[in-house]
Amino acid sequence: MTPDAAPVLTAVDGHAARITLNRPRALNSLTRPMLDGVADALDAWEHDPAVRTVVLDGAGERGLCAGADIRLFHDAARSGDHTAAEAFLRAEYRLDSRIAHYPKPYVALMDGIVMGGGVGLSAHGSVRVVTERSRVAMPEVSIGLVPDVGGTFLLSRAPGHLGTHLALTGLSAGPADAVLCGLADHFVPAAALPDLVADLAREPAHDAVARHARPVPEGVLAGERAWIDACYDADTVEEIVDRLFSCGEPAAKDAAETLLAKSPSAVKATLESLRRAARLDSLEAALDQEFRVTCAALDTHDLPEGIRAQIIDKDRDPHWDPATLAEVDAARVERYFAPRGERELGLA
Repeated sequence: MTPDAAPVLTAVDGHAARITLNRPRALNSLTRPMLDGVADALDAWEHDPAVRTVVLDGAGERGLCAGADIRLFHDAARSGDHTAAEAFLRAEYRLDSRIAHYPKPYVALMDGIVMGGGVGLSAHGSVRVVTERSRVAMPEVSIGLVPDVGGTFLLSRAPGHLGTHLALTGLSAGPADAVLCGLADHFVPAAALPDLVADLAREPAHDAVARHARPVPEGVLAGERAWIDACYDADTVEEIVDRLFSCGEPAAKDAAETLLAKSPSAVKATLESLRRAARLDSLEAALDQEFRVTCAALDTHDLPEGIRAQIIDKDRDPHWDPATLAEVDAARVERYFAPRGERELGLA
């Protein structure tokens, strides 16, 4: 394999070390070798006095990372052999925690599409930069999963119920909304990223970013806080849907219809995950909970069916089972949170 074909490229320029996710044809979707490559680079640079800043970006023009290469989870769910999928999740969640506590500035350039596992590698960093092209999302409910990689920890701490809205609908946040929801810190125009990277090699990270940061363009969610907070404050998903349909806002009706197209089981498990995560005291505790929930999803009908419909056959016509929210009872939701004994992640 030539260096250009490596799935993770690393380089050091001045005082900055750079990690580039390098599967542009797959929108830099994550494989186990990529996780290991990022982890190895962080190990190598943590105690290197020449490296003062780490910079993460993605190859290609479309985005930083579209998340995990989820065919692995489809195969695991279909075969019943979860070994490789669970090993991937362990490596991924441990890396997310590592990034959150990395002792040097970790600058994530969240340009373009940033979804799922891409959020895990970026939104836990200490300096998170979005551009006008950024679309940040945790769309797991679309494939029968629940937001993970620390997504429930982040979204449960967004202002009001904005995080619940994003999690239950899977909708993406533009740059202003990503900053508002605590998924990013700074807005830098995409055209300025090459100059920012050059300056990061020569000066402290926060100084370089401050030079290139600009006021973030107006977003959407700030103007929708009133109906979002009122509707998503309900105790159950069914009541949330009722409030969305009845509040009179066209955007609320759209949100209800979007939510109802997702896996009913995943939507209910997501609401419960967010509310439990809000009471947890650390990212690691949330990752432990997400590991239980994601591993449990491997035993459901909806996960392989959602991946089939969205990724494999691409017919966008998943047949969920159960098919309605009313059929998803409390016992089914509780199964997502069952302790795993010796197979716990155990980060907290």
